[in-house]
Amino acid sequence: MNKDQEQFIKIIDQNPIKRPIIKNSFKAFLIGGLICLFGEIIRTVLINKFNFDNTLANQIMLIIIIVLSAFLTGFGLYDKIGQHGGAGTIVPISGFANSLTSSAIESKSEGFVLGVLTNVFKLAGAIIAAGIGSSFLVSTIYYIIKVIYA
Repeated sequence: MNKDQEQFIKIIDQNPIKRPIIKNSFKAFLIGGLICLFGEIIRTVLINKFNFDNTLANQIMLIIIIVLSAFLTGFGLYDKIGQHGGAGTIVPISGFANSLTSSAIESKSEGFVLGVLTNVFKLAGAIIAAGIGSSFLVSTIYYIIKVIYA
């Protein structure tokens, strides 16, 4: 390490970056809560105004949230919301839709099949594999506990 790098590290150590953790956590909670509130409003309208049963209303609400998130990502608005909301925009299903849409947009120059579809399924495949693996693990633990205490 040369002298300039050592000086730089010394300056950085003396002046650490102060992150507003409480403020960022509150904003993430607020934005994530607003996304979930919006989903609940959609679900309530579907149940009360259109007389859907609970299961169908939940499914349609999820589809609406996913499509709306994909459109907002396509127009660059979801990223602006994400700059303020942080993890609050990642946790709901809208964050998954944002990730898939962003991946597709970034790789569209490589073509539809080799670019968009390949990169979208890289992300989705990892998430699906993690979901299947964790559900297998939890169900195996549940089965073992059930056999032991039965």
